[in-house]
Amino acid sequence: MGEDAESPKINHTFLRDYVTEADVISTVEFNQTGDLLATGDKGGRVVIFQRETELKGESEEACEVGDSGEYNVYSTFQSHEPDFDYLKSLEIEEKINKIRWLPQQNAAHFLLSTNDKTVKLWKVSERDKRPEGYNLKDEEGRIKDVSTITSLRVPVLKPTDLMVEVRPRRVFANGHTYHINSISVNSDGETYLSADDLRINMWHLDITDRSFNIVDIKPANMEDLTEVITAAEFHPHHCHLFVYSSSKGTLRLCDMRASALCDKHTKLFEEPEDPGSRSFFSEIISSVSDVKFSHSGRYLLTRDYLTAKVWDLNMDKGPVETYQVHEYLRSKLCSLYENDCIFDKFECVWNSSDSVIMTGAYNSFFRMFDRETGRGVTLEAWRENSKPRAVLRTRRVYTGGKRRRGDVGVDSLDFTKKILHMAWHPAENIIAIAATNNLYIFQDRVNPDAQTQ
Repeated sequence: MGEDAESPKINHTFLRDYVTEADVISTVEFNQTGDLLATGDKGGRVVIFQRETELKGESEEACEVGDSGEYNVYSTFQSHEPDFDYLKSLEIEEKINKIRWLPQQNAAHFLLSTNDKTVKLWKVSERDKRPEGYNLKDEEGRIKDVSTITSLRVPVLKPTDLMVEVRPRRVFANGHTYHINSISVNSDGETYLSADDLRINMWHLDITDRSFNIVDIKPANMEDLTEVITAAEFHPHHCHLFVYSSSKGTLRLCDMRASALCDKHTKLFEEPEDPGSRSFFSEIISSVSDVKFSHSGRYLLTRDYLTAKVWDLNMDKGPVETYQVHEYLRSKLCSLYENDCIFDKFECVWNSSDSVIMTGAYNSFFRMFDRETGRGVTLEAWRENSKPRAVLRTRRVYTGGKRRRGDVGVDSLDFTKKILHMAWHPAENIIAIAATNNLYIFQDRVNPDAQTQ
């Protein structure tokens, strides 16, 4: 039968591009081994992906491709629900701001997730056996009449289908007046910090009813407020050191051995400002949106609106490396201010050997910089060219001179397609990129043997 000419046609492009706010991914995090990858979204959900290990009997074709296991959905659960602060008459969003994995101690996995106000500790475990042969319960779990029990049985464990259980173990509430922007697990494995706009608290993982305030920059008069805390992280090896960044572009390294309240920093990292280049937007674009210790603990990686910078802990006079992420946007700051894009908070990450850094940009672009050569490359996380086993092409933004085929003009950039959140596998060249409601996982297919030649 022919199609009715009057029947409405479905706009598949519209359906494909339609994204509900709740589905937008707001954080991405690998665990310490890289076998699990967790994402949180604005709807308060956490999705955990597990890496499927290769079977020894796989085909030679798969081996040639270099596939070392895909990531498939392992578990999904609702971490936070919408709430309401009746004292302040404010709605509390369910959006997951950060996820952090705890070091694995046994067969179970533990992770921390937070929204604007509450941090929760979750236990993720597997069950492939179930007990049978209860004395006081029947097969359907109902309590038996004690008078009917004539003999005792020893319960036994019987194999069953694999089940992944996610249970809340702790709820750390009422510790913050302002919105939580960071959580970081300490290297001691017992404590973690949570930071909001004006305070940083330290919690013990076993104690939920109290925390210790270790940084408080709230002035006596809020009219005197000049900066806010934007991110904070513990040192990867020294449990007494942590760093926090501010909206003024400064970094403060604090040592908890010096004082219980770390209002006085141990070191201040700040780049001197050029008075000649100061403008209305200078303070906005200098605000640090993310800070990360290198795996070695020697360096700090920060991201502001236009640049990514590497700082040496032994040199506080300025950054040792500065990488221009999208300098071509400097002439567009006025329009970016009007559409609020100038306030976007981009994250940054190190690779496993601290030799490459990665951060996001607009138009579904993300950038990688080789620290040894200083060269940068622009790649695109886009559904049409991100089919399985497809090789990513480098992209270039045309700013002048000879235009190459495939170049994208600055005026053609789509500022609604922004790469804000990302993660790098702790040991391999595998990256996870969040693009609105899509999660892209890319792997370096270069043969390891060829790299050493």
